[in-house]
Amino acid sequence: MDELRVKYDDKDAIKLISAYLAEYLNFDSVILCIGTDKCISDSLGPIVGDMLSKMVNSINVYGTLKNPIHAINLEENIAYIKRKHPYSNIIAVDACLGDKNNIGKISIKKSPIYPGKGVGKVLPAVGDISIIGIIDAFDIIPVHNTRLGFVFEMAEIIAMSIHRAFYLKASIINNSDISQS
Repeated sequence: MDELRVKYDDKDAIKLISAYLAEYLNFDSVILCIGTDKCISDSLGPIVGDMLSKMVNSINVYGTLKNPIHAINLEENIAYIKRKHPYSNIIAVDACLGDKNNIGKISIKKSPIYPGKGVGKVLPAVGDISIIGIIDAFDIIPVHNTRLGFVFEMAEIIAMSIHRAFYLKASIINNSDISQS
């Protein structure tokens, strides 16, 4: 499956997202969380990064509330990550504008994110896997009506899904080690 789309408040969201991600994660994968806390509608990535960095120390997480990765510093951070983790796959997380009917959906694809595209910015594509949270409609620019509580709830689902995906990956590896013994 090339793409998964699930509503953030679906009772099976974490299970579906983590199962999808577990196929593509490695223990050296990099989670790149894009956005800024200066704008609620763009804070999804840094909130996810913050949550993940507090859940597990062994995950390579870049982009948190304290150290956000955004339009101004994206290129230098991508270069740094590629130097530090040259063989790691990158899972990029970002907020996105979309169709009104898709608000609240989380989309995971085996393709890069194009940060800033929804607001007319031209930034480098990034990620082997993209996780996008659709936080508002693209016909409402500037975006000032997005509630922090909504973004936070979506961030929790994404962070818990990534955390669970690493756990599932470890279980798969441990089970295959046991069956080969």
